[in-house]
Amino acid sequence: MTQAFRTLDDVDVKGKRVLLRVDLNVPMENGRVTDATRLERVSPTITEISGKGGKVILLAHFGRPKGREAKDSLKPVADALSDVIGKPVWFAEDCVGDVAQKAVAAMKDGDILCLENTRFHKEEEKNDPAFVNELAKLGDIWVNDAFSAAHRAHASTEGLGHRLPAYAGRTMQAELDALGKALESPTKPVIAIIGGAKVSTKIDLLQNLVSKVDALVIGGGMANTFLHAQGVGIGKSLAEKELAATALRIIEKADAANCAIILPVDAVVAYHFSANAPSHAYGLDAIPADGMILDVGPQSIARIHAAIDDAATLVWNGPLGAFEMTPFDHGTVAAARHAAKRTKAKKLVSVAGGGDTVAALNQAGVAGDFTYVSTAGGAFLEWMEGKSLPGVQVLRNR
Repeated sequence: MTQAFRTLDDVDVKGKRVLLRVDLNVPMENGRVTDATRLERVSPTITEISGKGGKVILLAHFGRPKGREAKDSLKPVADALSDVIGKPVWFAEDCVGDVAQKAVAAMKDGDILCLENTRFHKEEEKNDPAFVNELAKLGDIWVNDAFSAAHRAHASTEGLGHRLPAYAGRTMQAELDALGKALESPTKPVIAIIGGAKVSTKIDLLQNLVSKVDALVIGGGMANTFLHAQGVGIGKSLAEKELAATALRIIEKADAANCAIILPVDAVVAYHFSANAPSHAYGLDAIPADGMILDVGPQSIARIHAAIDDAATLVWNGPLGAFEMTPFDHGTVAAARHAAKRTKAKKLVSVAGGGDTVAALNQAGVAGDFTYVSTAGGAFLEWMEGKSLPGVQVLRNR
């Protein structure tokens, strides 16, 4: 897959000023990083370039600042990154201008420097050509290792790729390889598990997937909309009833593409949306009028397991039920563990992504057993929707 893209294998970084776009948008509390996953993900690229004698100049955004705001400074993130990689990470209090230029000029081969939040300048998100030029002055080459921001055509995520020789970092390379194996050139049969609350946020995704996969499992609140569209009584369950016609069109498109749609055949129902609320499994012909579907039932889980057993490749986005509350996490956890078991047995390539999905796999204790788990929410979804990502396109071999 990455043969279509220029990577670090295609460049000698020794003595070069390497502008490295990374994702440092980590959760913080009281000035401290509470989850270093994203820092750990980018550390191999940083240490490789540093170890080969490149000058590593980190570009990143943090939060959604309206101008320069102290709470959105990357300084504490740079300190946390230093702890993760075990090397000093110097910091410059701006990403352009004299401050940045002097900091870069003082670097020795192998040094690592983090520049201040690119979004402190409104020109970043506008991909302003003059701002791109100011950033480009600081580097000899540009390496993009932030797949999670690749759906944005911003100065540091796309614009620099038109000014400097451009390459994919190792995290980006791994993501492109994994997604290529999942949807671009997968081993068939391919199954997709798509869950979550709303059909409205995933219409493009579903319409793209039915033409690419052999079976599509639909779970979560989304499934209720499809069941309602087919005339199933769903009681007081969460559903977008106004999207019934859309759901039926997706089913028709799937039929035309020979994609099997797998919907729940039974459901776990409760009368209150709260953890450990009394619940019971019902067939679809017996959902109580005052009940809420909060998880897939045991027969549905068995069907999903069978579909996973038949597949060679799995793509997963979204939970099958209200996984954040016990016992309504059972369906998601059971399916995740079954997919992980097949993956460990080398019988399945499994790729998952999206915030709720990552949380659910962690809850099931199997995130490390999937072939690849993407932490890139929006970019992962847009890739699955079949959309072109500006920060990826600019890396293509031309």
